[in-house]
Amino acid sequence: MRNGVRAALAVAMGAVAMGAAAMAPLPVAAQKDVAAASEAASDPAPDSALSSVLAHPRRAADRARDAYRHPAETLAFFRVEPGMSVVDFTPSGGWYSRVLIPYLGPQGTYIGLNPAVSDGATGYMAALRDAAGTLPGKAREWVGEGAATVIGANLGSVPEALDGTVDRVLIFREMHNIRRNGWLHDTMLTARRLLKADGMVGIVQHRAKPDAPAAYTMGDKGYQREKDVVAFMDAYGFDLVGSSEINANPRDPANWEGGVWTLPPTYAGAGEDAARRAELDAVGESDRMTLLFRKRA
Repeated sequence: MRNGVRAALAVAMGAVAMGAAAMAPLPVAAQKDVAAASEAASDPAPDSALSSVLAHPRRAADRARDAYRHPAETLAFFRVEPGMSVVDFTPSGGWYSRVLIPYLGPQGTYIGLNPAVSDGATGYMAALRDAAGTLPGKAREWVGEGAATVIGANLGSVPEALDGTVDRVLIFREMHNIRRNGWLHDTMLTARRLLKADGMVGIVQHRAKPDAPAAYTMGDKGYQREKDVVAFMDAYGFDLVGSSEINANPRDPANWEGGVWTLPPTYAGAGEDAARRAELDAVGESDRMTLLFRKRA
């Protein structure tokens, strides 16, 4: 009988100990990990308004890239919603502009942010000059009227009135250019300045292999290591909230001699060689990281 009582007491005491352990607070680092995982798991699914924008006839030529760029899933992961104020770094030809401007809607604001451009710049860089004067007109050509308010700006000339008003800063496949052209410091400080206290930065970037040589990831091949991008962002006061494999492509070896531009849609070096283009089409666009960061106080 005494042995049975002792056994019962041992079981009861073990249960109490387990309960106490379960109720004990987690270490701070573990709490942050759990919170980040919870945030990443709670990302909303693409909504009907976004689906409607993506199906619009104006995107007929853009739609071929949807299978590789996953705009619905990507913007849902970045928690972009109608009515927000969103910065799009270097809109270029407007592929994402034609999604974001109508999706943000009349209550939203779309800010196309280009790098600073020197007076002597020519070619592509010259076309990025005076975003304030050129972008609103381009936007009307892209999506017409009745969508988000469109503002253009260049680094170094962003209106102070926009400080602390932005919900999201989005950087699509531009981290290599930001790095190799020396724009990192100004871009990150401007992002911090524009974002609200709880604002976020979403990044999609061509992803190098974790063991890629340093010489391959300096920017001129287009690929960046994920750990390096996370480190850059952390250094500028942005905490990683979550990552997604939405835009991953395991078929991309990420070691092309000509860099990421070897792949579609550029086909650098393939010329009109149909067989070579078919080989590259079988790979698809680049393998990409998709990362979401929150501004740290």
